Amino acid sequence: MKAHVSSILLGVRDMDRAKRFYTEGLGWRVENDYGVSVFFASDGASPVGFYAREGLAAQVGTDPEGSGFSGLVLTYVVRSEARVDEIMAEAVKAGATILNPAGALPWGGYGGTFADPDGYVWSVGYSDQGTDQPYAE
Repeated sequence: MKAHVSSILLGVRDMDRAKRFYTEGLGWRVENDYGVSVFFASDGASPVGFYAREGLAAQVGTDPEGSGFSGLVLTYVVRSEARVDEIMAEAVKAGATILNPAGALPWGGYGGTFADPDGYVWSVGYSDQGTDQPYAE
């Protein structure tokens, strides 16, 4: 198995709220809306989609009522500290909960984290430590 993710599916409790957060709040574009699932335009990266939380849990054979930190963090690497700040502000305006405000990181980078309305954790960061970063933009 290769170190590759073909798509990312997030189980959400309220499909309309999740769509509003990512489209109106963060500017994502819906590519396919199947009712029970929604996929966003990926711009060549791994596609991200939503699925009703209960349906996704049933599909993979687990309980939909998990709680606490899931051990999953979605990362978004950008090319400047200013862009980190812009994205964090967009997320707050859209209704995100700031977990760690943007600032200097212990390893030398700059970033912050927020949780979307379903509690999924996003880490937005920048580092000038290399030129081979997995930039999202």
